[in-house]
Amino acid sequence: MRASLLSRFFPPCFALALLATILPARADGLPPGVMRALKAAQIPASHVAVVVQPVDAAAPLVAHNASQALNPASVMKLVTTYAALDLLGPAYTWKTTLWTEAAPVEGVLNGNVYLRGSGDPRFAIEHLWSLLRQMQVRGIRQINGDVVLDRSAFNVPAIDPGAFDDKPMRPYNVGPDGLLLNFRALRFTLLPDNGKPRVLQETPSEGLRIDNQLKSSAADCSSNWKDFIQTRLIPDNGGSRLEFTGTYAALCGEKTLNLAPLPADAQASGLIRALWKELGGSLNGQVRAGAVPLGARLLTEHESPPLADAVRDINKFSNNVMARQVFLTLGNEAAKDIPLGGAAPATTERARQRVADWLAGRRLRFDELVLDNGSGLSRSERISAGSLNRLLLDAWKSPVMPEFVASLPIVGIDGTMKKRLKEAAATGRAHIKTGTLDGVKTAAGYALDAQGRRHAVTFLINHPRAQAGSAAIDALIDWVAQRRHGEPRGVLESD
Repeated sequence: MRASLLSRFFPPCFALALLATILPARADGLPPGVMRALKAAQIPASHVAVVVQPVDAAAPLVAHNASQALNPASVMKLVTTYAALDLLGPAYTWKTTLWTEAAPVEGVLNGNVYLRGSGDPRFAIEHLWSLLRQMQVRGIRQINGDVVLDRSAFNVPAIDPGAFDDKPMRPYNVGPDGLLLNFRALRFTLLPDNGKPRVLQETPSEGLRIDNQLKSSAADCSSNWKDFIQTRLIPDNGGSRLEFTGTYAALCGEKTLNLAPLPADAQASGLIRALWKELGGSLNGQVRAGAVPLGARLLTEHESPPLADAVRDINKFSNNVMARQVFLTLGNEAAKDIPLGGAAPATTERARQRVADWLAGRRLRFDELVLDNGSGLSRSERISAGSLNRLLLDAWKSPVMPEFVASLPIVGIDGTMKKRLKEAAATGRAHIKTGTLDGVKTAAGYALDAQGRRHAVTFLINHPRAQAGSAAIDALIDWVAQRRHGEPRGVLESD
């Protein structure tokens, strides 16, 4: 029954409300192309949840398993980033500061230097170099004390980086850190050279030695070329030796490999010592953990780019570490302004509560929602397709909508959707965030139909064969892109 027919018997406002109660019960069909792709992938429709709804409509076109709580993988970043944009504002920034207790005398500082973080998700090597150079400009060339690392903006327990997928050196497994330096990552370049692969260390780290035992392979360069390389960190004469074994295909040419082999303090020490030495400075003390003492004086600071830039990186490229940093910042949104000895540091529990309170304040009650770390890199996080759809519709009406939508990958153009749906009807006409875990394949965002009407789109798959579900997700996005008003919604599901 359509609104035009209902309006013959009821006032227009009542007819629309009645239609909203009728359509979800009838609109549980999946488009034929989606059903075919699911069957080809051997994924039962019962393991899939889909909602498609025009942003200006009161009811969905498709609502399949909409209330089922599922693991969203990285699509959970939509909750974190929308909350951050709305609560903190797109222009929010983090500050990383340098403090001293004494003034230098003829270039010599007889005391400690304190490096204090506020949770900046992207404090990179160039920003650290700039801070160290500012310290030299302010008259310090020799440090007779220590460099003290203050991570107190966050109060989070240390995590086992190998617990999630037994890949402890992959940078996406790095835990949140109040003073995150360069994602705690080291960048290496691999390239073939007369039958033996070379390993070039791009990121400096004093005290780390590279032991290259890689062998060349004549095999094709596969998409999982990283899995053929094993790394091991070995103590070595007061420093560390990073051993590379396994094979590297010569046909891969030059590739970049980012690793996080070192504990936080060791990584910071190696990087700070190397950069300070490159700048011509000397450090006679240690690089160690600690806190800025009362009475210390601010020497200089680095202010991050705005939150909107960080959100773009998080959603376009599905950066888990940055998402966790932003999520924790919600647990203490004023971290950059905490006075010495001031407010309590951010905690995961406080971040979860703030998101829950924010959702309630926006009348978005998601009873099934389970937030772990806000990044989607979790086996416990849960949300339904219906709740994600409501979030997308709410975001569309929000003042931060432009920044939120612009942060999502454009289908066939950039981010994690760059290589999908090339030269399809949806190319350039949909902004879609994707998610992937073992047994999980997801997507959510916005898509324009053939007449320029925008739709919120959510597709969640939780099944052992989920990785084969990309074609079904693409089929749904393309179905929306080709759809015209008045066309059939879909077909009733069948297994």
